Amino acid sequence: MADSDEYTRKKARFSRMLTVYGRKPALEVLLDPSLTCHALHLADNNRDGGIIAELTAQAQRRGVNILWHNRAELARISKNGKQDQGVAVDIACPAFRTLEDFLPRFQQASPLRMLALDGISNPANLGMIIRSATAGLIDGIIWSRRGNAALGPLVIKASAGTLYRAPLVICPELPAALAHCRELGASVCALAASASQSLFAHRPSGHCIYVLGNETEGVSSAVSELADAHVSIPMANGVESLNVAVTASLIAYAGLLGNSYLER
Repeated sequence: MADSDEYTRKKARFSRMLTVYGRKPALEVLLDPSLTCHALHLADNNRDGGIIAELTAQAQRRGVNILWHNRAELARISKNGKQDQGVAVDIACPAFRTLEDFLPRFQQASPLRMLALDGISNPANLGMIIRSATAGLIDGIIWSRRGNAALGPLVIKASAGTLYRAPLVICPELPAALAHCRELGASVCALAASASQSLFAHRPSGHCIYVLGNETEGVSSAVSELADAHVSIPMANGVESLNVAVTASLIAYAGLLGNSYLER
């Protein structure tokens, strides 16, 4: 049976919601007028006064709902009971999409340039990747819940807050997501240090998804098998590799840079 229109709308709204935990991160969010907050969640064992009083005052000033929970309920909301400090806040991220919602964009004529993250485990790297991709020529960042760092305060800090505006495409796991994208005509291009073709010489004819692998292991075998091409970044002076966040920046801006310079 097909989902009702109301359920579909609610599902879309919640897929564009990010829950941030921790007292200081939550206060920074509430102090930022550019962010739309839906609810402030507080554990009922928080002591009055101090930053809790600041949080409630800012939420009341902005008309944000304040919801009180027992400690176990708050941990389920934050998904990190050990570090949430009894505080979480729901933020609207208009550019977030589920993979299901994003897939129709592959039917458009204009080619899409995307990143896919395959086991980016370091939150700082994830945040910097998101910042570069959001600033550059990237139409979507495929982030799977399985295998990648969670979208927590360290990612937000490293992204300099751009996570809230990032074109994040959320899916359960990456191999299945890439298989769906390929069925709709997208090519998959994996970054690999051993590849003979240069990133800057690669000329996709249509939609293209560039896959960034784990900081240590690189692109997983399951994803590598789905790749239509493997490319590398030319290295000089005996340097073997670049940080994965730097690689993301090169991909994001490759379309803007002069290829004659990059390929010389």
